[in-house]
Amino acid sequence: MFKHLREDIAIVFERDPAARSSFEILTTYPGVHALILHRLAHGLWRWRLRWLARFLSHFARWITGIEIHPGATIGRRVFIDHGMGVVIGETAEIGDDCTLYHGVTLGGTSWNKGKRHPTLGKGVVIGAGAKILGPITLGEGAKVGSNAVVVKDVPPGATAVGIPARILDSEQAKIRAETAEKIGFSAYAISQDMNDPVVQAIHAILDHISANDQRMHLILDALQKLGVDSNTVSVIEEKFDVNYLNKIVD
Repeated sequence: MFKHLREDIAIVFERDPAARSSFEILTTYPGVHALILHRLAHGLWRWRLRWLARFLSHFARWITGIEIHPGATIGRRVFIDHGMGVVIGETAEIGDDCTLYHGVTLGGTSWNKGKRHPTLGKGVVIGAGAKILGPITLGEGAKVGSNAVVVKDVPPGATAVGIPARILDSEQAKIRAETAEKIGFSAYAISQDMNDPVVQAIHAILDHISANDQRMHLILDALQKLGVDSNTVSVIEEKFDVNYLNKIVD
């Protein structure tokens, strides 16, 4: 229990730059509260104390705004950011290291018994307001854009956006994700498919940064071939100092 709690705190520090202390996380983060209470409710559910499990999950919903059925299976180091309006159904399965933003629904499309909710692989990121519906599978490392509606499987590492969701070009999405992570911005799994000039501008910036990175690496490779000292090349790579680079070339 305490090991899980330490992981919950560590993952908040890793994914939320607003977090300032462990005490703050433990007392003011509803996503952490919801996961702690879900573990207790899930234990009661497995012990077949079904009413007590449902009552505890209902209490958790009341104080956090996050509704998790006690039958749902949730892995380790899962982060629910903000959390208000998140709904996770009975047969949903969430793998380790997943991130869910506010308004996410892992829902069913059938009234039949059995598996009827989604399965999320390790490291899946679901943007704010997205709806994942039915007994589908989101592969490891998949991303879902904000407000997307996903009703079909998403391959590992792919990005799904739109209503209904479609799969973006995986290579371009991967480059953008890596660039965003490098500069410390990858929140909400936003996508260019959204008709929002701000979102489109952000992706244009990410593409521009990625293109400049590629140009810089080509220049560094050329300098090494010309016999420039490897230590000097390393300094240039770390600093990206254009003026210094001009002096070296001259």
